[in-house]
Amino acid sequence: MPLPAPRIDDRDYRALVEETLARVPVHTPEWTNFNPSDPGVTIVQLFAFLTENLIYRANQIPERNRAKFLKLLGIPLRTASEARGLVSFRNEKGDLATQTFQRDFELLAGPMPFRTVTGLDVLPVEAKLFVKRPVTNPTPELRQYYELLYASYGATLPPNLTLYQSAPFDPAQGPLDLAETIDRTLWIALVARKEHLGAAEDPTRLVREAIAGRSLSLGLAPAEDVEQQVLPVGGATTAPADLLRYDIARPAANGELLFVNGRPAPDWRALNARADFDPSREVGVVEIGLPEADALKLWNNLDPFEAGVGELPPAIDDSAIAETLVTWIRVRASSAAEVRLRWAGINAVGVRQFETIRAERLPDGDGSPDQQRQLARAPVLENSVAIVSISPEGQETEWSAIDDLLAAAPEVPVPGASQQLAPATAFRIDAEAGIVSFGDGLAGRRPGAGDRLYARYDYSEGQEGNVGPNALKVGPLAPQGFTGTNPIATWGGTDAETVRSGEKQVQRMLQHRDRLVTEADFRSITWRTPGVSIGRVDVLAAWHPDLAPGAIGTVPGVVTLLVAPRYDPDYPAAPRPDAPFLDALCAYLDPRRLVTTELVLRGPLYKRIWVSVGIEVGGGYTIAEVADAVKTRLRAYLSPLPPEDGDFSTTEGLLYGPETDPALRGWPLGRPVHARALMAEAARVPGVVEVADVQLALDSGGKLDAVSISGIELPELAGISVVGGDPIDISLLRGDIGSSPAPGTGTQLLPVPVVAETC
Repeated sequence: MPLPAPRIDDRDYRALVEETLARVPVHTPEWTNFNPSDPGVTIVQLFAFLTENLIYRANQIPERNRAKFLKLLGIPLRTASEARGLVSFRNEKGDLATQTFQRDFELLAGPMPFRTVTGLDVLPVEAKLFVKRPVTNPTPELRQYYELLYASYGATLPPNLTLYQSAPFDPAQGPLDLAETIDRTLWIALVARKEHLGAAEDPTRLVREAIAGRSLSLGLAPAEDVEQQVLPVGGATTAPADLLRYDIARPAANGELLFVNGRPAPDWRALNARADFDPSREVGVVEIGLPEADALKLWNNLDPFEAGVGELPPAIDDSAIAETLVTWIRVRASSAAEVRLRWAGINAVGVRQFETIRAERLPDGDGSPDQQRQLARAPVLENSVAIVSISPEGQETEWSAIDDLLAAAPEVPVPGASQQLAPATAFRIDAEAGIVSFGDGLAGRRPGAGDRLYARYDYSEGQEGNVGPNALKVGPLAPQGFTGTNPIATWGGTDAETVRSGEKQVQRMLQHRDRLVTEADFRSITWRTPGVSIGRVDVLAAWHPDLAPGAIGTVPGVVTLLVAPRYDPDYPAAPRPDAPFLDALCAYLDPRRLVTTELVLRGPLYKRIWVSVGIEVGGGYTIAEVADAVKTRLRAYLSPLPPEDGDFSTTEGLLYGPETDPALRGWPLGRPVHARALMAEAARVPGVVEVADVQLALDSGGKLDAVSISGIELPELAGISVVGGDPIDISLLRGDIGSSPAPGTGTQLLPVPVVAETC
């Protein structure tokens, strides 16, 4: 919507001089003399004197003229952004055939529509994922068992033998780190439904023919740990390398497995894979081209004793999978890759949450200059609006979107005019307000009298599109027998910018011209990043997290942004930034930073604390309601995020005004958590007569009077108890916190599966 006119500027001569001299060390560090007699300081003072006069004159402009002037700056409110996600389809009851789903296939989360961003082939097979997990510190009895087993075949136990167990990759059990497997490999078993199997001599022939030559869509979602993204000096970023290799088993011409020196030497064929994303950081889909039907066969002479040895696929104990196995695909990480996956699966495709209005009838043109039309749904998605006009004579004209109508050619061609102008049939769209503006004839064409106008555009539900896993279902147009859902939560949906926040962006634009120079620039521009909901931004100037615990201000040329999202369904009280969140910030901030600035973006390190409180409740109150009120107050007090009713972007003062209270931005960096401070907060709750005691502790150890918070640490309330009388013991509240065993070290040359125990 149109912005009301804010104050243009309130700086005086002294503020202008101080600000200009404060920027000198950034641009010209060799200038060190700031005495009034220095010629450079004299020039700065002259500049400030003239600028102060210009500011005074600008502030005398009437409000109407000022509003018109600000509209010429072209700073509309940020529109909403659509949620994105990943969907996996399954052929559960359909025919034995590859079904092609076209682009814009619809799925629903309740009444909310999602649409696929590309087409895909849904293969009539399922994927079972396995890894080889090393057996650390095998018992002497197990080692002796394998010595006897090899001796029974007339062989000795290889010295480089390493035992492993075949384990399915279950996302519910946590992320998978390929570096912790014995061969840095994810094994994908393509299995068919039993009713699709054929004759006993070649049961998978029909299935192989159905998927031969098709494209296998493999979806990969990296683990959402606390990530760090670095934008190096010079503006260059490292392009994603070929982190993963995709292979398929390749038997010999006669279908047999080759042996070298008595050991199996399986051959693997590299598959043609296409991916335009970094699987270690981004969610995406890899399109893998499958070979012909005969190349999908497995070895026909594999001895059960050799199953799973070396580079052979893992041994499978489940007979139902072994009987329906079609082929194996191997996904191997390079030695330098750090790939941690929270989900992987086939028949996957990306989706976006939006609805398309295909032919909305707008009021007819009237031939007047500067015509405007309001779309029925707003806000609309950027770059999605298309306008078509049909004259009374039936001539159809397509109009093109443009950022500035003054750059459009005139309605009547002028001989000798510049050929660099945009077409005359141009319009400008205010995506947040849904307002379409046309030219005045001199710059841009006017819709003629009686011209019928039609609009096509997309709109989104914004924040509502961020739904949890398995919330999406196929629409009514899905083929019979096919299902689909989102294995991971959708992300990226944000609502349109509010007027209150948009007013501040005009002031900031006048200050920094969308460039990252001062600390305030970094903070304000980061808040405006489209496509993400930001909950917290801290600017740590001249500090790098890799050089901690060095003090802030000791690493020149580096700026670290400590950022956290507003919403995190997995950790609502202590949100962690994931890779898509940081990538969106990087894409927006990279072109706005100075080439001499190294920018580091990362999330906070959370320190888990436990709190147990005992209270005495006054008359007229119940223990339950007062205890809940105390818990709510302590959670808000320890929260790393600002209050819900006013984050930093809306509580910041006027341009060059006083600094915002740090308490309004969430828990301040470096402030320790004191048990006495928690006691004081609990005592302020209505109904609390007395606080008996407050117990404070970490995940391990005894009670503490205070928990230190240093560097980029923030408190995370792991557990809280509020009871009447004395508090419960902190150890009973906390329970025993165990630690996971350390993974095995290194990968040996000969992986051997552990034989399952039998009765």
